Amino acid sequence: MNTHSAVSTVLGIAVAGTALLFSSGSFAVDDAAALALAKKNDCTKCHAVDKDKKGPSYKKVAAKYKGKADGEEKVTKNMTVASKVKLTDGTEEDHKILATTKDAKEIKNLAQWILAQ
Repeated sequence: MNTHSAVSTVLGIAVAGTALLFSSGSFAVDDAAALALAKKNDCTKCHAVDKDKKGPSYKKVAAKYKGKADGEEKVTKNMTVASKVKLTDGTEEDHKILATTKDAKEIKNLAQWILAQ
């Protein structure tokens, strides 16, 4: 292997590693913990993974934010800041916030789990 080839290989590995480190995929989603947090906060009262209830399914939420850089931020805000939301029947109500945790890692895990549906 010549010097140019070796440098190119090392540079390629460094770039790939950096991209992986900073990608949203570098955070491993814990499905069981996310679902437990959702249940503990009664999120599943209004949302299901694949069907609409009082609120949209998590699949619809994920589709809404797919490919959008601010998707995780918006889902997180919806879970942590009380705001009015439109329900599937057209009415509005105050969206409940996560009451059982203020742990940023748990909240991030739940947001990424929702977006992965």
